[in-house]
Amino acid sequence: MCYHVSQTKRVSDLEYRYDVDLYDELSEEAFDIPAYHLNGFNHPNMLVIPQGGPTSLAVAKWGLVPSKTHPEEVEKYYKDAIRYGSGLNAQSEKLFDHFIYKYSALSKRCIIPVTGFYEPHEHNKKKYPYFIHRKDNESFGLAGIYTLLEGGLATFTILTKEATPLFEKIHNVRKRQPVLLGRDFEKAWVEEDLSEAKIKEILSIPYPEDELDPYPVSKDLFSPRVNSDVENITDKVQYPELQSLF
Repeated sequence: MCYHVSQTKRVSDLEYRYDVDLYDELSEEAFDIPAYHLNGFNHPNMLVIPQGGPTSLAVAKWGLVPSKTHPEEVEKYYKDAIRYGSGLNAQSEKLFDHFIYKYSALSKRCIIPVTGFYEPHEHNKKKYPYFIHRKDNESFGLAGIYTLLEGGLATFTILTKEATPLFEKIHNVRKRQPVLLGRDFEKAWVEEDLSEAKIKEILSIPYPEDELDPYPVSKDLFSPRVNSDVENITDKVQYPELQSLF
């Protein structure tokens, strides 16, 4: 699963990297602040590249809700749906089966630019957070879908799939991972008129994992009593009991 991410690039860096423009220039100041740890269960606003405006960076709330939900009902929806993950992730294998997902799969796909994400590794019944980022520290895109609510509020979810051998070592209980979009396939993900078969094909394309750097970080990431949205949360931490993982 993917409930924790980082996004530390400035808006101008994302605009250049993805060849897009920020849709609402008034939000630039807010999104120029580095986010070292965004906890999905806080339902933060994030920048996404939507299929409905593939040359734009738009603001969307992390946590997919049905499009018929009234904006004032969103927080209640998240609380009621917490047992199902509050809409933070969606299994890509069920993209065309689930009653919420299928309405977005064909017409409301999005790219979520991040600089990294965190996954839990379990060892002797203890959880250790791992940070996964690119070796060159560049941003990369996660595949998602979104809904548009009354008043223009957008909500999104990150798509997941069965873990590759690399991610199975890290996320060794659930054995899931987010869908990472290779740079050559980002534009294709938000193209109009993609068939169901083409969408499934893109979702199945492996990401070049030799370009990634996974390592353990502080357990503060999982502590509700600690502010983990700080620069050093991405620092590598040596746990002697995990030396054999990689």
